[in-house]
Amino acid sequence: MREPILKAVASPPKILWGPFLPTLLNLGLQFPFMFISIAMIDINPLVFVVSIVIVHGLIVLLGTKEPHISSMMQAFGQTRIVSNNLYKEKGNKFAP
Repeated sequence: MREPILKAVASPPKILWGPFLPTLLNLGLQFPFMFISIAMIDINPLVFVVSIVIVHGLIVLLGTKEPHISSMMQAFGQTRIVSNNLYKEKGNKFAP
């Protein structure tokens, strides 16, 4: 096998020492909430900065325990597809 394939499998992408997808979700949710709260309620932004740093620290710890958490989140999102069952049975059946 070639080295780039092994390197991509062995070390998944990271942003600021955290797994790619959870870090983007953290920043993508907290930054808009911070700006909306500052504009509407006039809250001090340091509260949100501390929150972002604490949650990012937890994400980094989670990423050291399970480095492939981004891939696991993507795989979970693809398996949550609701299928139409042809027969009356409990649960989702992926084959007709």
